[in-house]
Amino acid sequence: MKTNNDRSPTAPPPSVALVLEFVNTHADAGGRIEQFDDAAGLRGWLDRVELPDELRADRCDLEVTGADAASARELRDALVTLLLAHSGEEGSLGEPLAEAESYLQRVASRYPLTSVIGAEGVTLQAEQTGVPGVLASVLAGITELAQSGAWSRVKACRNPPCHFGFFDRTRNSSAGFCSPGCASQASMRAYRQRKKNAAAR
Repeated sequence: MKTNNDRSPTAPPPSVALVLEFVNTHADAGGRIEQFDDAAGLRGWLDRVELPDELRADRCDLEVTGADAASARELRDALVTLLLAHSGEEGSLGEPLAEAESYLQRVASRYPLTSVIGAEGVTLQAEQTGVPGVLASVLAGITELAQSGAWSRVKACRNPPCHFGFFDRTRNSSAGFCSPGCASQASMRAYRQRKKNAAAR
């Protein structure tokens, strides 16, 4: 995955697609179902997602296990915590964020990356094949986002029933919700809580 420093800060790098496809696999209150609940679920996601070129040829031969699905869930859930922190969601800060960052530091050695250096730029590729290679490619995409300065714009919706991952295209990187609908729900919930607190006083 190549870096491109000429990109507009509000335009998502290509790598954001795989990262968001990966984090947006969790269940929510709006009807989305857990996609990594078992080997079959992860297998279905792998069949649908756009994989890096070096992994596409192996897609049909991938052996997926329940342990692979559990690893994918753990990695995804840690990333969602970071994306909620990017959105300023208070519940993700402090100990949850520290635990997620610690986990990601450990898991980086489990899914190592190799730098492929050429005249046109540097590409990060997974050293492994199979499901570990796919998870490493997600980490490679995050590295590209960080190198391009766009990682903090990858966020998760602060609306608790949602937590959908999205790329913040606002100029001042101030978005905290994936849609006006989620912003409205959160605003109404806060309003009702303020009324309840006022009545209790």
